[in-house]
Amino acid sequence: MSAALTVLAAALVVAALVLPNTVVGLRPEKFVRIPAEAVIGAAVMLALPRRPRVVLAAVSGAALAAMTVLNLLDMGFHQYLGRSFNLVLDWSLLGDAQSYLEDSLGRTATLAATAGLIAVVLLLFALLALSMVRLSNLLARHTGAATRGTLVAGVVWITCSSLGLQISGVPIASDRTAAALKIQAHRVSDTLRDEAEFRKVAKVDAFGDTPGAQLVPDLRGKDMIFTFIESYGRSAIEDPIIAPGVDKTLDERTAALARAGFHAKSGWLTSATYGGSSWLGHSTTMSGLWVNNQQRYRTVMASDHLSLTKAFEKTGAFDTVGVMPGVQKAWPEQSFYGLNKVYNAFELGYKGPKFSWSTMPDQYALQQYQERVHSKKPTDGKSRMSLLILTSSHQPWAPIPKMVGWDRLGDGSIFKGIQAAGNKPADIIADTTRSRQEYGKSVQYSVTALTQWLERYGDKDTVLVFLGDHQPIARVSGNHASRDVPVAIVAKDPKVLDKIDGWGWTDGLRPAHNAPVWKMSSFRDRFLTAYGSTPHPKRG
Repeated sequence: MSAALTVLAAALVVAALVLPNTVVGLRPEKFVRIPAEAVIGAAVMLALPRRPRVVLAAVSGAALAAMTVLNLLDMGFHQYLGRSFNLVLDWSLLGDAQSYLEDSLGRTATLAATAGLIAVVLLLFALLALSMVRLSNLLARHTGAATRGTLVAGVVWITCSSLGLQISGVPIASDRTAAALKIQAHRVSDTLRDEAEFRKVAKVDAFGDTPGAQLVPDLRGKDMIFTFIESYGRSAIEDPIIAPGVDKTLDERTAALARAGFHAKSGWLTSATYGGSSWLGHSTTMSGLWVNNQQRYRTVMASDHLSLTKAFEKTGAFDTVGVMPGVQKAWPEQSFYGLNKVYNAFELGYKGPKFSWSTMPDQYALQQYQERVHSKKPTDGKSRMSLLILTSSHQPWAPIPKMVGWDRLGDGSIFKGIQAAGNKPADIIADTTRSRQEYGKSVQYSVTALTQWLERYGDKDTVLVFLGDHQPIARVSGNHASRDVPVAIVAKDPKVLDKIDGWGWTDGLRPAHNAPVWKMSSFRDRFLTAYGSTPHPKRG
């Protein structure tokens, strides 16, 4: 029994020392390596008296547990957000993750999962600390054999490292934990340095001092609508499983809009985020700055940098409105976006059920926008600029709303039966194939709802700009997917699309594979320039 516990302790410590930080890296050959940290640790333990040895062993075990937790967080962030966990910035996102699970799986299941996760983390700390103490005691009891074994292990590690010996492409000699610790230290340092540098960048604005009279003069009198579709990424249009349905919908809706007199051009933007953190995509598009983390987001929101939507407010010729069915708390960002009025999830009169994270179906949100905003002309003779954030294509893509007659929407109660008959999140959330299929259906729904609304309520002055905020999670888009999202401009007035003729975008709602790809942060300046704005730089 004692020998078995010792073997288990050694296996646990070695596994923690060589643990990869990505799910795709979890291969058997990754766990049959010789960790340099174990060799050095054994040498140090052999040289210490009992009390400092036990203390160091326990502390080392706890430190190894902390690194293991960081590796596991990296795995999760790579799977869902396409990047590593940031030790400085990302703790606040764990609360968002819990809220997402609560919306998807229910409060009871989320509380149980949270309690279970906390218990596992505490157990991991205890087990690694006890394992290190047990192994250090074993070394002390067998000093001679342990010394010889440590020397042999050191020689083998140096030999394997010098000769580059590998198993299935994986080096036998490992320094995984030391390298991970170095990366974390650099990441913290880079994050702190980036904060100071980005503050300087955010103060420089090509259109920051442009008078209102010189902003978007070619869009005066237009009914401007900017719309983000949640998780609408390149994979929706090009993935072999997802694309057939989405592409068919885009082509059908292009034809339907053409019959109503609308035409479109579309291209690609590379998003600043991936898999989630939609607000980073929204702020990058509207600010013209590369807002790829929470720290940059806070900096931009606290600045006077000119957002694209605020440019319309600054003209004095537009009433500005936001419709945000995903906002369920105070939203101070309203000022940065220059919105005179914002309708959040509680101000749209919805009496139907939630669809997992999404508070209401996109079709309902659009109809409420029509009734509360779009159908009412501003009383002061101004035009209107609207910002809409649609949510029905948010993961876990179960259940998904269905289109109903626009005149039957009422207060949303009609969706009770649709929601009850839909898929359960728990049945979709861990199934890759079904997640991809249902994701595609959710995008089809959102695009259909938006373009039907435009077909039904748009007029000769309506200009719709819509785009995705980011790609869906890696489980849907793939581990090596791009960060590109589609973007389209739709209008009846041919002069609107003539202004962007030089962009090389594709005719219709579906951008060609080889259509231009721009960084999302370049869109603001290109758009402002295309529609007649005059740069007057503001420098910090």
